[in-house]
Amino acid sequence: MRSIEELPLETMNNFHKQIGLNVKKYRNKKGYTQLQLSQALGHKSVGLVSQAELYLKKQHFNLEHLYKIAFILECDISDLIPQTLQNKS
Repeated sequence: MRSIEELPLETMNNFHKQIGLNVKKYRNKKGYTQLQLSQALGHKSVGLVSQAELYLKKQHFNLEHLYKIAFILECDISDLIPQTLQNKS
């Protein structure tokens, strides 16, 4: 069994950054502003979306956010999540 200590912090940071970039890419494809996406998610301001897209202050989207974002942007949730982990035997 692998230990969580083997997972570098930078790997997790890059994972969250890539998710933010993917959300931004699909949001832009649909022509939505950060405010429009935020409001569709039920937020009154762009704080969550703007910070999570940039991984600012380590703010990131959780699974519920990603599920809702995929629904709103009409994409598959797997489009938002980077395929960085490979199953090593």
